[in-house]
Amino acid sequence: MTETSMTSIGFIGLGRMGLPMAGRLTSAGYRVLGFDLSEDALSRLTAEGGHAADDAAAAAAADIVVLMLPDSGAVEHVLGKADVAAALGEGTLVVDMSSSEPLRTRALAEKLRRQGVGLVDAPVSGGVRGAERGTLTIMVGGSDEEIARAEPVLGNLGTVVRAGGTGAGHAVKALNNLMSATHLWITSEAMHAGKGFGIDPEVMLAIVNGSSGRSGSTENKWPNFVLPGGYDSGFALRLMLKDMRIAADLSRAVGVEPVLGDDAISRWAAAADELAADADHTEIARWIADHAGEPSATEPKTADVPASRGIR
Repeated sequence: MTETSMTSIGFIGLGRMGLPMAGRLTSAGYRVLGFDLSEDALSRLTAEGGHAADDAAAAAAADIVVLMLPDSGAVEHVLGKADVAAALGEGTLVVDMSSSEPLRTRALAEKLRRQGVGLVDAPVSGGVRGAERGTLTIMVGGSDEEIARAEPVLGNLGTVVRAGGTGAGHAVKALNNLMSATHLWITSEAMHAGKGFGIDPEVMLAIVNGSSGRSGSTENKWPNFVLPGGYDSGFALRLMLKDMRIAADLSRAVGVEPVLGDDAISRWAAAADELAADADHTEIARWIADHAGEPSATEPKTADVPASRGIR
């Protein structure tokens, strides 16, 4: 038997990202025992050659347990269940691929290690397409030994980048998403301004993507999800906002005041208040267009801005 076929993987959280990730591990030859509250997700996993667990505890009785859950609260809730804790055997490695809070991840890792269970944090960037194609960027935090153990598994899902010690992966993910959200906001403002001036959006994107203003928003989000009108990247607006807040809190915790970050958060929060609960994060581009010309609720009117502020 190969090392792959001998390694059992429990996969908890078979949502839009988790299901294709679990499917790729099944295709790679791992025995994947998945659990999710959705019966449809479990059926789809078994159709791809995986196995459906009756509950989270059954999935946790594996060599490596992968979590793809919404946040730290969900991760702590699952791992805190008595039957799940009992199922995690000594030597089990937990891989938290959720967008969790780095300081809570550190505390959780210490708790698990006292039980003989290892933990690495391995959040991802690349969206549903990246999960389906195995092209995710995986930001991993943990000890060298634990990361080395997780790498052969994670390598089937994308490119593994060692971020640092425990919690570093989650920290980088949150900070990345704060940057990504800020890029998308200013890109959307600029694109709508260019369109208002009469510039073809595709022409503008082509120019910007060969210039210094390019970003993931101009190279991916606008051409693939905004211009076609699908707004279907697979990553929810409220999850983006959650990650932005994690990043800002982390900044404050290490003594860096997130001035622009807090401003971006307030603007995204205003959009979240109006958009549907399940809105994709790329919907922000349409929301900005719909509110073009309106005074910002988070910014003083021009007449109220002191002259001393000037250009920063």
